[in-house]
Amino acid sequence: MKNLISDEKIQICSRCIYDERVSSIKFDADGECNYCEQIDSLSKEYGTGKPKGEQELLGLFAEIKRSGKGKKYDCAIGVSGGTDSSYMLYLAKKHGLRPLAVHYDNTWNTSIATQNIRKVLSALDIDLYTHVIDNKEADDLFRAFFFAGVAEIEAPTDLALAETIYRAAWKHGIKYVLEGHSFLTEGITPVGRNYFDGKYIKSIHKKFGSLPMRTYPLMSFARFIWWSCIARIKKIRPFWYLNYDKKEARSFLEKEFGWQYYGGHHLENRMTAFFHGIYAPRKFGMDFRNNTLAAQARLGKMTRENAWKTYNQPPVIERSLLEYFLKRLKISRQQYDEVMQTPPKSWMDFPTYKKRFELLRPLFAVLAKANLVPMSFYLKYCFPVKINEA
Repeated sequence: MKNLISDEKIQICSRCIYDERVSSIKFDADGECNYCEQIDSLSKEYGTGKPKGEQELLGLFAEIKRSGKGKKYDCAIGVSGGTDSSYMLYLAKKHGLRPLAVHYDNTWNTSIATQNIRKVLSALDIDLYTHVIDNKEADDLFRAFFFAGVAEIEAPTDLALAETIYRAAWKHGIKYVLEGHSFLTEGITPVGRNYFDGKYIKSIHKKFGSLPMRTYPLMSFARFIWWSCIARIKKIRPFWYLNYDKKEARSFLEKEFGWQYYGGHHLENRMTAFFHGIYAPRKFGMDFRNNTLAAQARLGKMTRENAWKTYNQPPVIERSLLEYFLKRLKISRQQYDEVMQTPPKSWMDFPTYKKRFELLRPLFAVLAKANLVPMSFYLKYCFPVKINEA
């Protein structure tokens, strides 16, 4: 396959726009990367967008209905006010499911995201379970990760949402969680500097935090195993079976519910916006837009040339976002500059469960096949990884 885009300094995949700076990337004789191959393999396995995939998903929905018979809810769905989770709520109701929406509020939500959640839940008559962390505790965790100099400043939010959903499901006797991830539209983010687990969060907080974690829902290894092996709460990703189109979903949500777009991928939360627009690109040379842009190129929704051009343009940043970040976390401009100029640290520099996940790979392979842990967790966390430095 002829590569129509090029960069004299770096090798770029001939099919998407992942380049040699992406963690653990490899290229075949035609210049295609191993992540494109991974997407092809998953598409075949899940029958994505094909009758096979649709039938399997309908079978899963029927199974969910049977498991929830006699209960108020038969599944739980994490919501953020973003496109994917909002559309997942609609999809569940469309197929006759009785979902409970679950939200972890890290107190950094935009007003648009909050209104989107309200609009969709109200229109679909869906109940909401919310866990709100103490705002000072949330800020202390974010400060700790920032001063640690690691990339995963959003790790506390990601893990807390997973734990909150498990707790909500357990409380209401729910055995299934629906997740709004699509490997077609987002890919599967390479681990690189995108790792999190309970031990990692606890170790960062112990060294750089100052407030006790009283309201933060930490998921330890023991709790993770309990949720997966004892409670046996299954995680299903319906979009993995469907030919999901994020733009079409967004248009539908806007027309049907008065839902409002927030300006970009993962920008429904101000901390997430800071991470994607400022922190990751400026300190670590990472721009996670390549996940979505590469996916768009693979799908033919965007030419590789335009995807590469967009990727190499500065991300859209909300005015005064940096000032908000500094003021809220009580970080001086001098402290900020010092952290941003200090050589980056890696999750490998701190205690984590990673080696344990790798040692228990056979167990997690079985759990992933049974939908008791996400397949993406197995693929990303249960194999050794080498970080390619930019």
